Amino acid sequence: MEFGFTIAAYAVAAVLFILSLGGLSGQESAKRAVWYGIVGMAIAVVATMAGPGQGLWGASIILIALGAGVGYQLATKVQMTQMPELVAIMHSLVGLAAVFVGFNADIMINNVGAIYEGAGQVMGAVGPDGYTAIGLPKELYDGLSSFGQLIAKKTNVEINILKIELVLGIWIGAVTFTGSVIAYGKLAGKVDSAAKQLTGGHMLNAAAAFFSVVLAVMYLADAGSWTLILLTLLALFIGYHLIMGIGGADMPVVVSMLNSYSGWAAAAIGFSLGNDLLIVVGALVGSSGAILSYIMCKAMNRSFISVILGGFGGAAGEQMAVEGEQVAIDADGVAAALNEADSIIIIPGYGMAVAQAQNAVSDLVKKLRAKGKNVRFAIHPVAGRLPGHMNVLLAEAKVPYDIVLEMDEINEDFPDTDVAIVIGSNDIVNPAAQEDPNSPIAGMPVLECWKAKQVFVSKRGQGTGYSGIENPLFYKENTRMFYGDAKASLDMLLPKID
Repeated sequence: MEFGFTIAAYAVAAVLFILSLGGLSGQESAKRAVWYGIVGMAIAVVATMAGPGQGLWGASIILIALGAGVGYQLATKVQMTQMPELVAIMHSLVGLAAVFVGFNADIMINNVGAIYEGAGQVMGAVGPDGYTAIGLPKELYDGLSSFGQLIAKKTNVEINILKIELVLGIWIGAVTFTGSVIAYGKLAGKVDSAAKQLTGGHMLNAAAAFFSVVLAVMYLADAGSWTLILLTLLALFIGYHLIMGIGGADMPVVVSMLNSYSGWAAAAIGFSLGNDLLIVVGALVGSSGAILSYIMCKAMNRSFISVILGGFGGAAGEQMAVEGEQVAIDADGVAAALNEADSIIIIPGYGMAVAQAQNAVSDLVKKLRAKGKNVRFAIHPVAGRLPGHMNVLLAEAKVPYDIVLEMDEINEDFPDTDVAIVIGSNDIVNPAAQEDPNSPIAGMPVLECWKAKQVFVSKRGQGTGYSGIENPLFYKENTRMFYGDAKASLDMLLPKID
């Protein structure tokens, strides 16, 4: 069979990608799963270069080497705190690739059509035997690229299907591109994390989506490639305005959602190029990203649609006033409480990642467990700015997997806990979610750490955090604020644990 090696290699790569995705669901199997993905991608690249469309080996090798070099530099220099923004900007590249491939497909359809017209033939005509009547002189057909030859053999129905695929690919890709760039800017602090929209708000997005559909229909009716250009501009605006209107607290869901978008964009590329592996991989990424977004929205008691169309950042009414004052405590006071405690729950957040305090936290846990104390971690599904962010940091610091528990597994244990330590978290431990119906996070499931006998909050200062929402936890009678850089604070605390 022609290109049988490529088909077989794609099948192996697809299985490896599925194993990789499945393995990433558990901390114990994650490292092995990453290698499945690496090997699968290597097989896919080699098979693609040896399969249909092979050629331009020099340019391909140079581009692969350049990409590998950039990837290596990023992997070795980017901090874990920068991983969410790195993921976001990489999603933008997938979206941009989908746009380029879509326009390339349109250009190729027009070029092949012009060649047919010049040869006095009808593109897409079907002969009496049921197959496309190519009708081109051999020298003209052989002069086409492999993609051009693929288009030359398509029927009118198949060409129309290809046009639908490229329209979807361009639209999804353009939305993903600008949306991911704005998400990167918000996560990197280069764009204000507050939810902001232009005058007209959601109506602008709705109008842009409506006219995108109109332009898509016009393009399919052979109105010309100018419709694709306008459709792309509208999609770029939608991506920009959609993500600008979502507040910082929803960024983990946004990153997951953009991951899903990039997957569907990749699948659209696969349909346009006739690449089965791209279709499979795109569908895997798209569906898994959508499922993860749903799980995270459920963890926040939010509908997916409400997050995409609004996001946190706007209160439903006048919020409850926060009473009391924040009471500070020093390392000696925290150490005394920990030395007397039998059960301790640690809640890590993005502040721990910023301070790179995970190793100090691990050392603290080792000392406490060596004294026979029951120490566990409570992980909220949207802790940090990327799903699984805290789990990765703790695994990196060699924290045992069996003491890292999800919110649903540990939340009911807080009333029987002597000490809860919050390190760099805000929204996920905010009691306003339960106590204030007008709070922007009203109804969101949170870690109920205030129910512990004592709560210590490691925090740089008295600010409201990334989402800008005030936290009544900091003012409760059983809460003490352990101010300062998390790593420096823990370094002071460690020698005092006896």
